[in-house]
Amino acid sequence: PTMAHSKALLVLENFIGGKFVPCSSYIDSYNPSTGDVYCRVPDSGKEEVEAAVKAAKDAFPIWSSKSPLERSQILNKLADLIEHDLEAFAQAESKDQGKTITFARTVDIPRAVHNFRFFASSILHHVTECTEMPAMGCVHYTSRAPVGVAGLISPWNLPLYLLTWKIAPAIACGNTVVAKPSEMTSVTAWMMCKLLEKAGVPPGVVNVVFGTGAKAGEALVCHPDVPLLSFTGSTLTAQRITEKSAPHCKRLSLELGGKNPAIIFDDADLSQCIPTTVRSSFANQGEICLCTSRIFVQRGIYSEFLKRFVAEAKKWKTGNPSDPTIDVGALISKEHLEKVRNYVKKAQAEGARVLCGEGVDPLALPPGNQKGYFMLPTVIAEVKDESCCMQEEIFGPVTCVVAFDTEEEVIQRANGVKYGLAATVWSSNVGRVHRVAHMLQSGLVWTNCWLVRDLNLPFGGMKASGIGREGAKDSYEFFTEVKTITIKH
Repeated sequence: PTMAHSKALLVLENFIGGKFVPCSSYIDSYNPSTGDVYCRVPDSGKEEVEAAVKAAKDAFPIWSSKSPLERSQILNKLADLIEHDLEAFAQAESKDQGKTITFARTVDIPRAVHNFRFFASSILHHVTECTEMPAMGCVHYTSRAPVGVAGLISPWNLPLYLLTWKIAPAIACGNTVVAKPSEMTSVTAWMMCKLLEKAGVPPGVVNVVFGTGAKAGEALVCHPDVPLLSFTGSTLTAQRITEKSAPHCKRLSLELGGKNPAIIFDDADLSQCIPTTVRSSFANQGEICLCTSRIFVQRGIYSEFLKRFVAEAKKWKTGNPSDPTIDVGALISKEHLEKVRNYVKKAQAEGARVLCGEGVDPLALPPGNQKGYFMLPTVIAEVKDESCCMQEEIFGPVTCVVAFDTEEEVIQRANGVKYGLAATVWSSNVGRVHRVAHMLQSGLVWTNCWLVRDLNLPFGGMKASGIGREGAKDSYEFFTEVKTITIKH
C-alpha cells in the first residue's frame, strides 16, 4: 500500500506495564467481509514478551496483596466501562471477525461484560477447608494464593468473549497476566486496554502482546517466569504447547475443539428442536467450538426432520455483517473458507448429498462484499461415520445429518470421535434423557436446548477436547495454588 493508504489503516500497539508501546514490525489484519487489509497488528516476539512478563512480575506483589473486595470493585468498574462502550466494541468485533453485528451486540460483548461481573462476584464467595484431629491436638486448614504471571492465549472466533473469560478469573484471583489474542482479531483487546487505567487496574497487571502463535505465543509458552498457561484453540496447537511447556512443569488449562453430536429421538418436539438445531449448527458461521456438526436423527422422523431443517437453514440470510437483518457473516479468512469448502467437496466425492448451501444454492452478495469470505449454511446427508466430515472439526457453517435406529447404536456412534466437548439430546422421555446424558463422552450435555450457560459450573471437554475445566470453582482452583497448613496446639 502507498503511504497515504497505510495512514488510513488502524495501527495497534502492544500494551505493556500500563503503556502502549510501538513494535518494530507489523502484520496485516483483514476485514473478512471485504477481503481488504484494514488494520496492522504488532508482530511481537521474544523481546516484547520478555518486557510484558517483567511488567507482570513487577506488578504481582502489589496486586496479589489487594483484598478480594478491592479487586472485585476494579473488575466491576471495568465491566461498566466496556458496557458503556458496548456499541463501539460490537462494531469493532463484527468488522474484525466477520461475525454479524447482531451476534456481536447480543452475545460477544454482553458476555465479555458478564465475565468480569461474574468473577468480581464469585471471588468474594470462596471458602477454604479446615479439619480437626482432637486426639493428635492438631488442626489442619488450607489457604489459597495466586500463582504469579498467567499466560493467556485466546482464539479468533469469540475474541473479546474468550479473552475476558480468562483475564477475569486470572486477575480476580490476584495473578497478573500476559495475554496474546489471535493476530486475526486483536482490535477489541486493544480497545479494552484503553479502559484499564480508568477502571483502576494498576500498570502491569494486564499486559497484552499482539502477534502470531509461532512467534509471540511460543515466546510466552517457553518463558520460565510464566508458571501457568490457559489456552483456547486447536488440538494441534495444544500439543505443541504441551511439549514446549513440559520442561518447565507448567500448569495447563486447554480448551480445544469439538465434533459435537446432536441426537434427536423420534419423540422430540420438532417445533423447538429444528430452530434451535439450525442455530446450534450455524450460529457465528459455525465458528463456535460448541456447534453441532453431526446430527443423528432417529429413522422414524428422519425424512420429516431433514425437509424442515433444510427449509429453515435456507431462511438464514448471508451477507454484510453490519446489516442487522443478516444471520450469517463472513468466515475469518480466505484460507479458512477454502478449508471449509474442501470438506464439502470431499463429502461430495465420497457420495454424500449436499442438500443446500455450498455449490448448490447461489450466493448473492452486496457489491462491497464480493471479495469477502462468505459461505451459505450447508447441510450434508448420507455421510459415512468414518468420513473426515464426521470425524474432524470443520468449524464452519456445515453440518452433517444422518439416521440412526436404536439408543444403544447412537451412543456408540456419537462417542466414536476423538473429541468430547459438547452434545445435545432431544427427547421428551425424561428417563432416556438422563440415560443418554450419562453415556455420552462429553464435558457438556444440553437436553432440549443449546448453549444455556451457568458460569458457576464446569466448562470444558473430555478426550482431545482439552484438559481442565473453567467456571467459578474450577477457574479459582486453576488460578490459585493451594497449601495445607497443620497446627499442633
